[in-house]
Amino acid sequence: MAIRHLAAAAAVTVLTATFCVAESRGPVTNLPLPRYVSMKAATGNVRRGPSLTHKIDWVFKRRGMPLEITAEYGHWRRVQDRDGAGGWVHYALLSGVRTVLIEEDMLTVHARPDTRSPVTAAFELGVVARLGECATDWCEISAGGYSGWAPKKKLWGVAPDELRE
Repeated sequence: MAIRHLAAAAAVTVLTATFCVAESRGPVTNLPLPRYVSMKAATGNVRRGPSLTHKIDWVFKRRGMPLEITAEYGHWRRVQDRDGAGGWVHYALLSGVRTVLIEEDMLTVHARPDTRSPVTAAFELGVVARLGECATDWCEISAGGYSGWAPKKKLWGVAPDELRE
């Protein structure tokens, strides 16, 4: 009796694990969820649901702003910004170009991913920067003609475990 119970519990565990893996991919694109993108358009309506018939709650008004996609439905993506505000946006308003939001005022960026390397620039809080290569704890970013390496934990729009070449 104990053996059957253990086997049943193992089967449930396997099914649960399979279900969780399946849910981590978008049903439309088969891309990972959640994932980061940016605003392609200068303005974008954010709706309560995934269709033009749903009410517009507000409008994103910042081209290049990083957003996190948390769900997909047809041509619609549920997104949220750094503050958790979001809703449904048509996929044509989004871009795969990766950007990040600077989360520390006067964040110094360095020539190499090392605090002892020369400082190349300082970015103000809220600057949107283009995301380049990312190592374990550092990412290369650029904005306004300046570039350098910044600590990953001071950027919003990149996952803590994300590596990019």
